[in-house]
Amino acid sequence: MFYPLVIVAHLAVPAIVTLLLEQIIQDNPMCSVCALSVFVIESLKIVSYVHVNYWCRCARSEALTDSKKEDITDREVNNIESTSLYPGNLTLNNLYYFMLAPTLCYELKFPRSIRRRKTFLIKRFVEMLFLSLLIASLIQQWVVPTVHNSMRPLSEMELGRCLERLLKLAIPNIIIWLIGFYTVFHAALNFVAEILRFADREFYRDFWNSETIHYFWRTWNIPVHRWATRHIYLPMMRSNYNKFSAVVVVFLVSALFHEYLVSIPLHMFRLWAWYGMMAQIPLSFITEHIVKGGRAGNVIVWLSLILGQPLAILMYVHDWYVIHKNTADIPLNP
Repeated sequence: MFYPLVIVAHLAVPAIVTLLLEQIIQDNPMCSVCALSVFVIESLKIVSYVHVNYWCRCARSEALTDSKKEDITDREVNNIESTSLYPGNLTLNNLYYFMLAPTLCYELKFPRSIRRRKTFLIKRFVEMLFLSLLIASLIQQWVVPTVHNSMRPLSEMELGRCLERLLKLAIPNIIIWLIGFYTVFHAALNFVAEILRFADREFYRDFWNSETIHYFWRTWNIPVHRWATRHIYLPMMRSNYNKFSAVVVVFLVSALFHEYLVSIPLHMFRLWAWYGMMAQIPLSFITEHIVKGGRAGNVIVWLSLILGQPLAILMYVHDWYVIHKNTADIPLNP
């Protein structure tokens, strides 16, 4: 089919451009991370758009074949405009709205709110502005010095000092992660949803109460979870794959995109993000079948967040220094 080539090109072209611009952007990989994130989101949206319309076309063809078209359309047309029914939904306005909407899963008709709340928009905008500046300040004043002081112990493999630096980095990292989560999933997505009058505002659930890794990944990022369930997990289950195989494929795809967003901007391939995501599979087994959730499971979930992320950061920054600076003790640029 043609659309897989479009998806590959959509991801490959910006990656190639990023790699070719190494001399220009190697000192500020965050610009590349943000740009590539946009292309990843668009690619996931395109997959959903194509899948849903393909399913609608198959259902419509089957209905026509079975002479059931009138039964199906009569039931749907009662309360829905004809433009929201396939193939009436295939318009540029419909496509562009989906591309801008804060969701990864396409629907023939999205729920819409009645009006835009100006006060709500102002609050979310102020939150985005203030928290973004706060995150930048914390990174510059707290994370950068801590990472810089960790380079020599990592180079010399001083395990005691490495553990000390890891724990020191864990504190600002988890604070920034929580602030960033609120900025993106509460402030930014609600801001976009309010502008577009997009009524489905369930962007996250109570992931902080997660007693298993599986529950955490189902609740902390609802848009991605729904996309993976709808377009990977359920199709595999319908194709008679077992549950474990479907879960492994979901984590493989997630690991691939995580590595895509880290390795390409840093112009190096160390697979630490890949290993981190794939480690969620045995960790999920531990929290579900060994400790069986509960308080111990919740502790494991939070420890994986508090210690896993700073460990990956230290590994990537160290390797990046070794490759691009030829030494691991050159100070970071503020």
